[in-house]
Amino acid sequence: MAAPKGNQNAAKAKIWSAAIERALAEKSRAKGKVMLDECARALVDKAAEGDVPALKEIGDRLEGKPVQGITGADGGPLVVQLANADADI
Repeated sequence: MAAPKGNQNAAKAKIWSAAIERALAEKSRAKGKVMLDECARALVDKAAEGDVPALKEIGDRLEGKPVQGITGADGGPLVVQLANADADI
């Protein structure tokens, strides 16, 4: 039996997404509507009311999350020290 080709890690990480997609499809069949569209409308409505987490979610989805900075101790610059294992220190 041969091992599957390629890295399968991404597929394993999608179990939550798959469960949500199944639940949305099930609700859509039951209500005769596309539930994902209904959820998107609810999010937009919340954002229009000034709900900060909803505003943040829309911003993150449209423009991506802000880049996270990497800093050293006390918020200063990151310092990298290289050492040669063969050198006498």
